[in-house]
Amino acid sequence: MNFSRQALLGIGMILGGSVMLYAMVQQVGSNDEEQPTVAMIEDETTEQEPQQPLTTDVETEKRILAQKQEERAARVAAQQERAQQFLTEQEAAEAQALEKARAESQQYVSNTTTSDDNIDSAEAAQSVIDTPTVQRRTDNQTATAESTNEENDQAANRQAEIREQEAAEKLAASRKAAEEKRQAEAKKRAEAQAVAEAEAEAEAKKRAQAQAAEAKAAAEAASNEPPTSPTDYEVKRGDGLIKLARQYNVPVAALAQANDMSPSSSLQVGQSLTIPSRRQVERLEREAAAAEKAREEQRQKEEALARKSAETKRDAQQKLRAARQEVEATNAKGSFGVQVALANNQSKADELAEKFQSAGYQVKTSATSRGVRVIVGPERGKVAALALKDQINSDPSVDTTSAWVLYWR
Repeated sequence: MNFSRQALLGIGMILGGSVMLYAMVQQVGSNDEEQPTVAMIEDETTEQEPQQPLTTDVETEKRILAQKQEERAARVAAQQERAQQFLTEQEAAEAQALEKARAESQQYVSNTTTSDDNIDSAEAAQSVIDTPTVQRRTDNQTATAESTNEENDQAANRQAEIREQEAAEKLAASRKAAEEKRQAEAKKRAEAQAVAEAEAEAEAKKRAQAQAAEAKAAAEAASNEPPTSPTDYEVKRGDGLIKLARQYNVPVAALAQANDMSPSSSLQVGQSLTIPSRRQVERLEREAAAAEKAREEQRQKEEALARKSAETKRDAQQKLRAARQEVEATNAKGSFGVQVALANNQSKADELAEKFQSAGYQVKTSATSRGVRVIVGPERGKVAALALKDQINSDPSVDTTSAWVLYWR
């Protein structure tokens, strides 16, 4: 299998990198052990300076020792940098190999294996490089490391297989859920379509019934046309204006009007009725429409008159309040009343007084030689009395226009 070959290739690259890392560590240890000799040789070969006499100056010795320590630290840092660079290249190669393997297995293998191997290699290299003195590994340690790497590789492969199997199971479950969802949606669409078809069928049936009813009504109307001339009819048991109007296809109002009766009147057995002709029905309908129009116009006129009267009364009331305020401000003198009627007798005067009292006015009666006066008031000041007179004359509830002001005694 391609995946197995790629996995073996990646494992081989990992083992090769481990061997190279081991060789580099050994080289670092050898260089560290031979460092004093090399330093001495370099000092002897490169530096051709005349030998300085020995000195017992402690400060000089310390300075020389510090300089050597700095040089040693620089070499260790350079070796660490080269080791880190090698590790970086090795990690990149391993990552590329594992990425290609994951792509061929449909990207269901986790990259945890590569990360774990890189972390283990980095930690091993860091643990080796952190100490300046490197110890040489024995053959047993090398074998143990190789065995550990092999076990890690096997564990990583097992984990990869497990993750691949889990991914395959998840994919199968997802496909199953998608298929179930698709089937449910298809079932739902089918049910909705069936409901829509049933509703459309019911609507079509309803329209067909309505058309049949209209056609039946039209046929009955055509068969029950009003007579061409007035017809006499004798009322039988069970007859009524509504029944006869439907039977002869004439309006109930026209049938009642043709017989000078109300549409709600009852019929007596043996009573003689006149069934109007078509022309009579049309004439009666025109007359009824004209009467209805006249009633509507009269109603509108009455409403307009009522609105106008109400506005006039409201204006008169405002003028009366303003006149009373003026009287209070000017302290006007004199009491005045408004005579609204002169009755022939006391009984008629009391009747008129009751009507004005019902409208909210203060009323008194006074007998004179010419009759009984009906007076509204009194009001202090003639200005207020004149305003009261205007209000009474514009009040439709008392229905008078002959009120006039007189001095109150």
